[in-house]
Amino acid sequence: MSPELLSTPVVDTAKTPPDRAHSRARAARRRKAVVTAARVLLLVAVLGLWELLARTQTIDPFNFSMPSKIWDQIATWVTHGTALGSLGEQIWFTLYEALLGWLVGVLAGVVLGIALGRITFLADILGPYIKVLNSIPRIVLAPIFVIWFGLGPASKVASAVVLVFFPVFFNAFQGAREVDRNLVANARILGASDRRVTLQVVIPSATSWIFTSLHVSFGFALIGAIVGEYIGATKGIGLLVAQSQGTFNAAGVYAAMVILAVVALVAEGLLTFAERRIFRWKPSGSDS
Repeated sequence: MSPELLSTPVVDTAKTPPDRAHSRARAARRRKAVVTAARVLLLVAVLGLWELLARTQTIDPFNFSMPSKIWDQIATWVTHGTALGSLGEQIWFTLYEALLGWLVGVLAGVVLGIALGRITFLADILGPYIKVLNSIPRIVLAPIFVIWFGLGPASKVASAVVLVFFPVFFNAFQGAREVDRNLVANARILGASDRRVTLQVVIPSATSWIFTSLHVSFGFALIGAIVGEYIGATKGIGLLVAQSQGTFNAAGVYAAMVILAVVALVAEGLLTFAERRIFRWKPSGSDS
Protein backbone atom coordinates (compact mmCIF):
# COMPACT_ATOMS: atom_id res chain seq x y z
CA MET A 1 0.00 0.00 0.00
CA SER A 2 1.40 3.41 -1.00
CA PRO A 3 2.26 6.12 1.55
CA GLU A 4 -0.15 8.51 -0.19
CA LEU A 5 -3.08 6.24 0.60
CA LEU A 6 -1.94 5.86 4.18
CA SER A 7 -1.74 9.62 4.65
CA THR A 8 -5.23 10.32 3.24
CA PRO A 9 -7.58 11.47 6.04
CA VAL A 10 -10.58 9.28 6.70
CA VAL A 11 -13.97 11.08 6.74
CA ASP A 12 -16.34 9.83 9.38
CA THR A 13 -19.53 9.75 7.32
CA ALA A 14 -21.55 8.63 10.34
CA LYS A 15 -21.20 12.10 11.84
CA THR A 16 -22.14 13.98 8.69
CA PRO A 17 -25.97 13.67 8.81
CA PRO A 18 -26.26 14.84 12.45
CA ASP A 19 -23.92 17.76 11.72
CA ARG A 20 -25.99 18.69 8.71
CA ALA A 21 -29.23 18.46 10.70
CA HIS A 22 -27.68 20.58 13.45
CA SER A 23 -26.66 23.21 10.90
CA ARG A 24 -30.15 23.28 9.43
CA ALA A 25 -31.70 23.62 12.88
CA ARG A 26 -29.31 26.46 13.75
CA ALA A 27 -30.10 28.21 10.46
CA ALA A 28 -33.84 27.77 11.07
CA ARG A 29 -33.53 29.29 14.58
CA ARG A 30 -31.51 32.18 13.18
CA ARG A 31 -34.08 32.83 10.46
CA LYS A 32 -36.94 32.67 12.98
CA ALA A 33 -35.18 35.22 15.19
CA VAL A 34 -34.63 37.54 12.22
CA VAL A 35 -38.26 37.25 11.13
CA THR A 36 -39.50 37.93 14.67
CA ALA A 37 -37.24 40.97 15.01
CA ALA A 38 -38.40 42.29 11.62
CA ARG A 39 -42.03 41.90 12.63
CA VAL A 40 -41.46 43.77 15.89
CA LEU A 41 -39.57 46.55 14.13
CA LEU A 42 -42.32 46.90 11.53
CA LEU A 43 -44.99 47.15 14.23
CA VAL A 44 -42.96 49.71 16.21
CA ALA A 45 -42.35 51.74 13.05
CA VAL A 46 -46.04 51.79 12.10
CA LEU A 47 -47.19 52.71 15.60
CA GLY A 48 -44.46 55.35 15.96
CA LEU A 49 -45.34 56.92 12.62
CA TRP A 50 -49.04 56.90 13.53
CA GLU A 51 -48.31 58.57 16.87
CA LEU A 52 -46.06 61.17 15.23
CA LEU A 53 -48.55 62.05 12.50
CA ALA A 54 -51.38 62.41 15.04
CA ARG A 55 -49.35 64.56 17.45
CA THR A 56 -48.18 66.87 14.68
CA GLN A 57 -51.77 67.21 13.40
CA THR A 58 -50.76 65.76 10.03
CA ILE A 59 -53.75 63.46 10.46
CA ASP A 60 -56.80 64.39 12.51
CA PRO A 61 -56.29 62.85 15.98
CA PHE A 62 -60.04 63.11 16.65
CA ASN A 63 -60.89 60.76 13.77
CA PHE A 64 -57.76 58.61 13.67
CA SER A 65 -56.86 58.74 17.38
CA MET A 66 -53.31 57.64 18.29
CA PRO A 67 -51.65 54.54 19.82
CA SER A 68 -51.11 56.21 23.21
CA LYS A 69 -54.81 57.03 23.55
CA ILE A 70 -55.78 53.55 22.45
CA TRP A 71 -53.49 52.09 25.09
CA ASP A 72 -54.98 54.43 27.71
CA GLN A 73 -58.48 53.30 26.71
CA ILE A 74 -57.56 49.63 27.09
CA ALA A 75 -55.92 50.35 30.46
CA THR A 76 -59.04 52.19 31.62
CA TRP A 77 -61.28 49.30 30.59
CA VAL A 78 -59.00 46.82 32.35
CA THR A 79 -58.73 48.76 35.61
CA HIS A 80 -62.14 50.45 35.84
CA GLY A 81 -64.31 48.34 33.56
CA THR A 82 -66.65 49.52 30.82
CA ALA A 83 -70.12 51.05 30.89
CA LEU A 84 -71.46 47.53 30.30
CA GLY A 85 -69.45 45.87 33.07
CA SER A 86 -65.95 44.45 33.36
CA LEU A 87 -63.86 44.08 30.22
CA GLY A 88 -63.36 40.38 30.93
CA GLU A 89 -67.11 39.87 30.95
CA GLN A 90 -67.47 41.52 27.54
CA ILE A 91 -64.63 39.45 26.07
CA TRP A 92 -66.06 36.24 27.48
CA PHE A 93 -69.56 37.04 26.20
CA THR A 94 -68.28 37.57 22.64
CA LEU A 95 -65.94 34.59 22.86
CA TYR A 96 -68.75 32.35 24.12
CA GLU A 97 -70.99 33.31 21.19
CA ALA A 98 -68.16 32.87 18.68
CA LEU A 99 -67.04 29.52 20.11
CA LEU A 100 -70.55 28.08 20.22
CA GLY A 101 -71.29 29.28 16.68
CA TRP A 102 -67.94 27.94 15.51
CA LEU A 103 -68.51 24.50 17.02
CA VAL A 104 -72.02 24.19 15.58
CA GLY A 105 -70.92 25.48 12.16
CA VAL A 106 -67.88 23.17 12.04
CA LEU A 107 -69.91 20.12 13.09
CA ALA A 108 -72.66 20.82 10.56
CA GLY A 109 -70.17 21.62 7.79
CA VAL A 110 -68.09 18.49 8.37
CA VAL A 111 -71.07 16.12 8.62
CA LEU A 112 -72.89 17.52 5.59
CA GLY A 113 -69.68 17.95 3.57
CA ILE A 114 -68.58 14.34 4.15
CA ALA A 115 -72.12 13.06 3.47
CA LEU A 116 -72.48 14.90 0.16
CA GLY A 117 -68.92 14.02 -0.79
CA ARG A 118 -69.69 10.33 -0.31
CA ILE A 119 -73.28 10.19 -1.61
CA THR A 120 -73.45 11.54 -5.16
CA PHE A 121 -77.24 11.29 -5.33
CA LEU A 122 -77.60 13.49 -2.24
CA ALA A 123 -75.08 15.98 -3.65
CA ASP A 124 -77.04 16.21 -6.90
CA ILE A 125 -80.24 17.03 -4.99
CA LEU A 126 -78.88 19.51 -2.43
CA GLY A 127 -76.06 21.01 -4.53
CA PRO A 128 -78.12 23.80 -6.23
CA TYR A 129 -79.71 24.85 -2.94
CA ILE A 130 -76.33 25.08 -1.19
CA LYS A 131 -74.98 27.19 -4.06
CA VAL A 132 -77.95 29.56 -3.78
CA LEU A 133 -77.53 29.89 -0.01
CA ASN A 134 -73.80 30.46 -0.42
CA SER A 135 -74.45 33.29 -2.88
CA ILE A 136 -76.42 35.26 -0.26
CA PRO A 137 -74.27 37.84 1.60
CA ARG A 138 -74.46 36.25 5.03
CA ILE A 139 -73.78 39.45 6.94
CA VAL A 140 -77.20 40.76 5.88
CA LEU A 141 -78.78 37.83 7.73
CA ALA A 142 -77.68 39.24 11.10
CA PRO A 143 -80.62 41.71 11.37
CA ILE A 144 -83.01 38.87 10.51
CA PHE A 145 -81.54 36.72 13.26
CA VAL A 146 -81.95 39.57 15.75
CA ILE A 147 -85.63 39.77 14.77
CA TRP A 148 -86.04 36.01 15.06
CA PHE A 149 -84.03 35.30 18.21
CA GLY A 150 -83.89 38.66 20.01
CA LEU A 151 -80.92 40.52 21.52
CA GLY A 152 -79.57 37.51 23.42
CA PRO A 153 -76.71 35.21 22.44
CA ALA A 154 -78.84 33.04 20.11
CA SER A 155 -78.90 35.63 17.31
CA LYS A 156 -75.11 36.07 17.47
CA VAL A 157 -74.54 32.31 17.51
CA ALA A 158 -76.74 31.97 14.42
CA SER A 159 -74.74 34.67 12.63
CA ALA A 160 -71.51 32.87 13.50
CA VAL A 161 -72.90 29.51 12.33
CA VAL A 162 -73.82 30.70 8.84
CA LEU A 163 -70.41 32.32 8.39
CA VAL A 164 -68.52 29.22 9.56
CA PHE A 165 -70.59 26.55 7.86
CA PHE A 166 -69.81 27.17 4.20
CA PRO A 167 -65.99 27.26 4.21
CA VAL A 168 -65.92 24.14 6.39
CA PHE A 169 -68.55 22.41 4.26
CA PHE A 170 -66.78 23.02 0.96
CA ASN A 171 -63.41 21.87 2.35
CA ALA A 172 -64.91 18.73 3.87
CA PHE A 173 -66.79 18.04 0.64
CA GLN A 174 -63.64 18.45 -1.47
CA GLY A 175 -61.61 16.39 0.99
CA ALA A 176 -64.12 13.53 0.74
CA ARG A 177 -64.01 13.72 -3.05
CA GLU A 178 -60.18 13.75 -3.17
CA VAL A 179 -59.72 10.51 -1.19
CA ASP A 180 -57.39 8.05 -2.93
CA ARG A 181 -59.68 5.60 -4.75
CA ASN A 182 -57.13 2.83 -4.32
CA LEU A 183 -57.46 3.12 -0.54
CA VAL A 184 -61.24 2.87 -0.79
CA ALA A 185 -61.01 -0.09 -3.17
CA ASN A 186 -58.54 -1.92 -0.94
CA ALA A 187 -60.76 -1.35 2.09
CA ARG A 188 -63.74 -2.79 0.24
CA ILE A 189 -61.69 -5.81 -0.89
CA LEU A 190 -60.89 -6.45 2.77
CA GLY A 191 -64.62 -6.46 3.51
CA ALA A 192 -65.09 -2.98 5.01
CA SER A 193 -68.64 -1.66 5.04
CA ASP A 194 -69.61 1.83 3.83
CA ARG A 195 -69.65 3.06 7.41
CA ARG A 196 -66.17 1.71 8.13
CA VAL A 197 -64.82 3.12 4.87
CA THR A 198 -66.20 6.54 5.78
CA LEU A 199 -64.93 6.48 9.37
CA GLN A 200 -61.55 4.83 8.80
CA VAL A 201 -60.56 5.99 5.30
CA VAL A 202 -62.52 9.03 4.12
CA ILE A 203 -62.60 11.12 7.30
CA PRO A 204 -58.89 10.65 8.16
CA SER A 205 -57.96 11.49 4.56
CA ALA A 206 -60.11 14.65 4.63
CA THR A 207 -58.79 15.83 8.01
CA SER A 208 -56.08 18.04 6.52
CA TRP A 209 -58.68 19.72 4.28
CA ILE A 210 -60.94 20.30 7.26
CA PHE A 211 -58.15 21.76 9.41
CA THR A 212 -57.30 24.18 6.61
CA SER A 213 -60.78 25.68 6.90
CA LEU A 214 -60.70 25.82 10.71
CA HIS A 215 -58.02 28.54 10.73
CA VAL A 216 -60.22 30.83 8.64
CA SER A 217 -63.56 29.82 10.09
CA PHE A 218 -62.88 30.94 13.66
CA GLY A 219 -62.19 34.44 12.40
CA PHE A 220 -65.54 34.25 10.60
CA ALA A 221 -67.19 33.17 13.85
CA LEU A 222 -65.80 36.25 15.60
CA ILE A 223 -67.05 38.43 12.76
CA GLY A 224 -70.52 36.92 13.04
CA ALA A 225 -70.65 37.50 16.80
CA ILE A 226 -69.35 41.06 16.51
CA VAL A 227 -71.73 42.03 13.71
CA GLY A 228 -74.67 40.61 15.64
CA GLU A 229 -73.64 42.53 18.77
CA TYR A 230 -73.12 45.69 16.75
CA ILE A 231 -76.67 45.49 15.39
CA GLY A 232 -78.28 44.76 18.74
CA ALA A 233 -77.06 43.23 22.00
CA THR A 234 -76.88 43.69 25.75
CA LYS A 235 -73.17 42.80 26.16
CA GLY A 236 -70.06 42.10 24.15
CA ILE A 237 -67.17 43.70 22.31
CA GLY A 238 -69.41 44.52 19.34
CA LEU A 239 -71.63 46.61 21.60
CA LEU A 240 -68.51 48.39 22.91
CA VAL A 241 -67.66 49.27 19.31
CA ALA A 242 -71.18 50.56 18.69
CA GLN A 243 -71.17 52.67 21.86
CA SER A 244 -67.71 54.08 21.11
CA GLN A 245 -68.83 54.99 17.62
CA GLY A 246 -72.00 56.61 18.99
CA THR A 247 -69.92 58.85 21.26
CA PHE A 248 -67.29 59.56 18.55
CA ASN A 249 -64.68 57.80 20.66
CA ALA A 250 -62.22 56.65 18.00
CA ALA A 251 -59.82 55.33 20.62
CA GLY A 252 -62.55 53.05 21.96
CA VAL A 253 -63.26 51.64 18.50
CA TYR A 254 -59.56 50.93 17.89
CA ALA A 255 -59.15 49.51 21.40
CA ALA A 256 -61.96 47.03 20.80
CA MET A 257 -60.32 46.07 17.48
CA VAL A 258 -57.00 45.45 19.23
CA ILE A 259 -58.69 43.23 21.81
CA LEU A 260 -60.41 41.23 19.07
CA ALA A 261 -57.11 40.86 17.20
CA VAL A 262 -55.45 39.45 20.32
CA VAL A 263 -58.31 36.97 20.84
CA ALA A 264 -58.11 35.88 17.19
CA LEU A 265 -54.32 35.43 17.36
CA VAL A 266 -54.58 33.32 20.52
CA ALA A 267 -57.23 31.13 18.88
CA GLU A 268 -55.08 30.80 15.74
CA GLY A 269 -52.13 29.74 17.90
CA LEU A 270 -54.20 27.08 19.66
CA LEU A 271 -55.49 25.71 16.36
CA THR A 272 -51.96 25.59 14.93
CA PHE A 273 -50.72 23.76 18.04
CA ALA A 274 -53.56 21.23 17.80
CA GLU A 275 -52.91 20.71 14.08
CA ARG A 276 -49.21 20.06 14.68
CA ARG A 277 -50.00 17.58 17.44
CA ILE A 278 -52.47 15.71 15.24
CA PHE A 279 -50.30 15.74 12.11
CA ARG A 280 -46.97 14.92 13.76
CA TRP A 281 -46.51 12.14 11.18
CA LYS A 282 -46.35 14.65 8.30
CA PRO A 283 -42.83 15.64 7.18
CA SER A 284 -41.84 19.24 7.79
CA GLY A 285 -41.56 21.35 4.65
CA SER A 286 -38.69 23.35 6.11
CA ASP A 287 -36.33 20.43 5.94
CA SER A 288 -36.30 20.26 2.21
